[in-house]
Formats: sequence, C-alpha cells, structure tokens
Amino acid sequence: MSNAAMCPACVGLPEGQLEKAASNGTAQIILALPGIHCVACINGVERILRDIDGVANARVNLSMKRVTIGTDRPIAPEDLIDTLEMAGFEARVLDTSLLGSQTDAYGRGLMTRLAVSGFANMNIMLLSVAVWSGAIGATMHMFHWITAMIAIPALLYSAQPFFANGWRSLKVGRLNMDVPISLAILLASGISLYETIYGGRHSYFDAAVTLTFFLLIGRYLDHRSRKAAASAAAQLSALEVPRVMRVRDGVRQMVNFADLGVGDLVQVLPGGRIPVDGTVTEGTSQIDRSLLTGESRLSTASVGTAVTAGEVNMTGPLMIRATTVGADTTLRKMVTMVDEAEAARNRYTAIADKAAALYAPVVHLLALAAFGGWMLYSGDFRLSLNIAVAVLIITCPCAMGLAVPAVSTTAAGRLFRAGLLVKNGTALERLAEVDTVVFDKTGTLTMPAAARDALDAETQSIALAMTQRATHPVSQAIAASLDGVTTAQLQDHQEHAGKGLSAQYQGKLVRLGSGTWLGAGTGTYIQVGDKPAQKIALRSELREGAVALVRGWQDAGLDVHLVSGDDATETAKIAGALGIESWQAETKPADKIAYIEALTSKGAKVLMVGDGLNDTGALAAAYASVSPATAADASRAASDIVLLNDSLAPLIELPLVARAARARIKENFTISTIYNIIAVPIALAGFATPLIASIAMSASSITVLLNALRMKGKV
Repeated sequence: MSNAAMCPACVGLPEGQLEKAASNGTAQIILALPGIHCVACINGVERILRDIDGVANARVNLSMKRVTIGTDRPIAPEDLIDTLEMAGFEARVLDTSLLGSQTDAYGRGLMTRLAVSGFANMNIMLLSVAVWSGAIGATMHMFHWITAMIAIPALLYSAQPFFANGWRSLKVGRLNMDVPISLAILLASGISLYETIYGGRHSYFDAAVTLTFFLLIGRYLDHRSRKAAASAAAQLSALEVPRVMRVRDGVRQMVNFADLGVGDLVQVLPGGRIPVDGTVTEGTSQIDRSLLTGESRLSTASVGTAVTAGEVNMTGPLMIRATTVGADTTLRKMVTMVDEAEAARNRYTAIADKAAALYAPVVHLLALAAFGGWMLYSGDFRLSLNIAVAVLIITCPCAMGLAVPAVSTTAAGRLFRAGLLVKNGTALERLAEVDTVVFDKTGTLTMPAAARDALDAETQSIALAMTQRATHPVSQAIAASLDGVTTAQLQDHQEHAGKGLSAQYQGKLVRLGSGTWLGAGTGTYIQVGDKPAQKIALRSELREGAVALVRGWQDAGLDVHLVSGDDATETAKIAGALGIESWQAETKPADKIAYIEALTSKGAKVLMVGDGLNDTGALAAAYASVSPATAADASRAASDIVLLNDSLAPLIELPLVARAARARIKENFTISTIYNIIAVPIALAGFATPLIASIAMSASSITVLLNALRMKGKV
C-alpha cells in the first residue's frame, strides 16, 4: 500500500496518545509511530490514513514520532492502528494522563544491545587473530566454533531491531532499510556457519557482528541527537503534571490529571507545578513562570490571582480552583500549536518529499542492475549479492529526510527557550526573507500607565468594571491604577476594534476609549450616559528591551516602521526615542492594513509586530507576524510567533535564527546531495561492502543532525 519506508534507524517513542478535540466539530486522534524515521514514511502513513473513509486529514510529526488524525465521523483508534500495521507501520495509543512521564526505554535498549555486540565483537576479533595468523586444521576449526558460539547469540539479541522491523515490512510486501541490513547480517552469518560445519577455511562472523555494532552506534547517535534537539512541544508536554492533589469536601485525594473537572479544588505545595488554569482561593506564594514566559522574576500569587498550568509554586501552599482542565488549559493549547507548527510543510520539506519519493524505484533498480552486472562480470553470486545489498544500504535518503525537520525542531526549541513560541510551521522560512518591520506602538513598543485622580468615585468604579477583563494595554493600565476600587455592576460588555469599550450601567450607555470616537478630542476618555466625557490621564513608557530590539533589527538590515492610532505628537516622540524615521500616526485598523499592503506592493517582505484587536487585520496581511502573550486573543491567533516574555529583548535574535535555519537546511541538502553523488558510484563499483555502506549511511545522517544542532550555539 505504500512505498518502501527508507529507515536505517527507527527511533522509538514508547508512548502514544489519544485525544478528542471538539473545537471545530471534528474528532482528533493522535497515535505514536515508533517505526518512522524519514520523509517516505511520512508520505506512506499520511496516504494510507487519508484513504480511510471518515478521515478528514492526517499529519505526521517526524520529530515527535506521531500522527494527528482529524476525523469527520467516529472512528475507533484500533481500526486505524490495524490499518497502519497491515501496511507495516507500528502504531500505539496511550492514556493522555501519562503524558510527560516518559522514560527513554528505547535509548536504554539500544545501549544494551550496543554493549552486547561490542563485547562480542572484541572477543571475536581476538579469536580471529589466530586464524589470520595462519592457524590451520583442528585449531582453525576450534576457533571457528568458539566464534560461532559467541556471535550467533549476540546477533540474535543485538540485531533484533533490524530483524523485527524488516520482517514486519516483508509481511505486508514492503521493503524498508532494515530488510537489506538484516539480509547482510544473515548472509554473513549463514555463510560462516556453513563454512564452520563443513570445515571450510573462511568465516565472516566478525564482519556480521562488526556490521551490527556500527549500525547500532549510528542508530544510538541518531537517537541521542534527536533528544538533544527535543522539540518545543515535547518540552512543554514535560511541564504537565500526571498526578494531582484534589480536595473535595475537605478530603484530599491524589488523582490522575485526566480525572480533574472544572471547579475542582487542587492543592499545590511549595515546589510543585500547577496542573490547571485556575484562580487561587487560599494561600499566598511566589510563582515562577520562567519556563512558560521566559520571565525570570517571581510573581506574587494570592487569593484571586489567576494562575496557569505549568507554572511553579515556590514558597507557600496554594489552593486553586480549576477554571480549565485537560485539553483546554493554556499549556495544552500551546503544546498543540507548537506540535502543529513542527509538523507543517514548507518549501524545503516539499523538495525533500520529492527527492525521497524517487528513492524506491531508482535505488531498487540500481541494486538490481548492480547484481546483474556483477553476476555477468564475475559469476560470483555471493559477491554480486553483497554489492547489491551495499547499494541499498548506502543510498538511503535519511539524511535528506532529516535535513528539514532536524533544523526546524532545533530552531523552534531554541526560540522557545528564549521566550518565543513558534505557532506556524512555515514562519521561520518566511522570517528568513523578511526585510521590513512594522511596529504597533501602544502595548507593543510602549506600555501605558494611568492616573485616576481626575475621575470621581462612581466613574472609577465603572471604569474598573469595564477594563478589568480587557486585554488592551490601555485597559490593563487603567485597571491597574484603580486597584482597591469597588467594581460596578455592568451589562452588555462590548469591545470595538480601534475605538474602545462600551457597556450598560443602570440603563445608561457607558463608553471608554479614544476621544475621537467619543467626540471629545485626542486622548482616552470615559463617558457615562449624557454626562460630559472625562479624560483619563495616560503616559507612555518604553517597554523593556524596545530600544535594543529596534537597534538590533536595524543592524540586521531591517527597515523599521512605526504605525500608531495615537496622535502625531506622541507617535513622533516615541519614534524619535527609538530612532525610527518612518512613522504614521492616527491610523485606524484599515489604515494599518493599507500601510502594509503599500509596502508589499513595492516588493517588501513585511513583518508586523502588534498586540491589539485593531492589529489583527495587519497581522494577517503581513508576510510574517509577531504578537506578545498579553495581546488580544484574535491577535495571537493571527500571528505566527507569540512573545511569552514581558521584555522585547528575545525578539532581537528572531530574524538571525530564521536566517541561520535557512542556511543550515541548505547545507544539509548539500551534504545529502554530495554524499549520494560520491557514495552511489562507489557502491556500484564494488568498493563498498555492506559494513562500509552501513558506516557511511549512519555517518551521513549523524552529520546532518550535528549540523542542525549548530542552531543551539551562536547564529
């Protein structure tokens, strides 16, 4: 049902996952695929699943070894697993309550097999010295039998991953890279055993064990490299708490994370990680949010403070009432966004897809031609078969398949650790091409601060009620200035993009927003019913890291612009302080879109950085986009990158990392191409044994992975 799965090494994920998502009316099933390793595997799995009735879409994440399946009707995960296994792909399901408690069982298994094969190889090599030194007769036969007794059990155990995966593929009429590897090991062992039984002179047990030893080295190094380039989604998943202390009717009980419901009380002791989104109902403590936001300073949490899953309680016990649990928590949504971004296809992935798709017909024909040609030339069946096997092994396109996901995963992980969440899989590719930046001002480059002295007591109460749940920075500044004020009871809250807020108070219309909208002049005003609008005194403060960010991006060659809905005087002041020459004031949401479209029409690749609801259209219109975590929900949804930190400083390296990622991907393609140009003729000419082929194949994959890991250092 699928092309050959070209996997010289299958990195195992001991867990799988099943989730049901109802956000878009479709179910979502997530399965682990321990046996996938390359682009051809991705294509095969996705094609098989998409052919199943009821499957709307299927997307494989190579770095996390899993597939996300969208269904438009109920489908049992077991049916999908059966279909995949019939095609030779192993699939698993796991209760999501165990997410984050993974152990590296696969890595330990590889290391054990590697140790066994290495120990056997050393002993066999020592015994072979006697044969190589000229031992004959009974002495030679004795050493052959001793070698056989060491090699055969060692091979049956150490080479088990190759045999199992190869047999699984052959049962469904598929060829993967473990088939020729297993064939090479079995041929060498079989010929050696035949020679030993019938008293022949030649034994190749040392070659079989050495081949296994080097293949396991390559597989283990590949596994370790992947773990070193662990995805941001995996890092986020690790923050989830599998077991939590639930409190009901005063009784404390340890339960699975999956058993929590909205409204449950959860106790989090000092040093514990918060498992849910919720509100503190009892206790006072310091909260560490650094792993989620990159902010190193501790935050104070007390009764009424909103907390997020993944944060760490540092100093005192807290009682938290859950407002969202399971797949609805902020942490799980972040995991889903990053997971989808890492699985997305970009232009370079498409190139790798096409290259890998050519593998099966071209390489198998080459191997067949090599076998036929050498049979005609030499008449030696064993030599011809070994050369054909070497061709199959040495031409594996795994380096090509790893070229893109290894770099993308490493780059996304680096940015996440800096406080940047990559939401879109093609974002890094587009960011590498960006040459122009358009900044919003308020809430992005500046943070407003408000004074309440000019407002009467009733208006203060109303203003707090209108702004305390709003996401715009001006609203948050006003709410912060009104701390301690009694909140008024309002109805019919509404947010008007680019204008402000409105509500009903005791039958009267209340509006808070721009003076232009209220007909009161420039600035921010609040109007209650027919009373005259009252001005709210605001001042702008540059956001931490703003100066360094603008200068850093200008030094990187980016043309920086500023657009703001504020008046010309304030916008000019901020532009001057930041060294931005191109700016535009009093811009409405449509004006921002037009500004970006004008730049785009001149050939610019525009990066929009904004946070407000009025920036949503501009974020969507730009070639790439960034918004802070404090932005409106619509703005975060429209952006490619979310800044989790309060400081803008982490953004400085964003275009540098994107450009470096593009360079690493091109380098990996070059490495893969040069490898095949050199390796294929060598194998066809008979200069590469299966052992040499396995070493070369593993070396090419490891080289690509190590090149990707350079993203962790300076860019």
